[in-house]
Amino acid sequence: MNQHEIKTSRLLRAQQRVKELKGFYQHLTAYIVVNLFLLLFAGRITFILLSKEVLGNPGFLDWINWNIWGTPIIWGVALAIHAATVFIKSPFKTWEERQIRKIMEEESDDVNKFGNR
Repeated sequence: MNQHEIKTSRLLRAQQRVKELKGFYQHLTAYIVVNLFLLLFAGRITFILLSKEVLGNPGFLDWINWNIWGTPIIWGVALAIHAATVFIKSPFKTWEERQIRKIMEEESDDVNKFGNR
């Protein structure tokens, strides 16, 4: 593997890492904005959604409250999983990286041994 291939490989890995981090931070921002809105305006949302037909159904109010509080909880679990995939090094990724290096080295050896294919 020559210097250019090494630099290109490092650049591609760095770009992929930045893409993963950017995706997580966008997800985190959306989570904060949406859930802040839900929690700050919970009373108003409930008032707006209630109409004369719904006032007779107390279960509907429970459903709205569950959604206002359930959304941050369930979405928070999904966000935690996303964070784990971005920030915790997976043994599968390590294995994958080793295999990629091995194959690239084998191909580099073949090129050096037999010339260009």
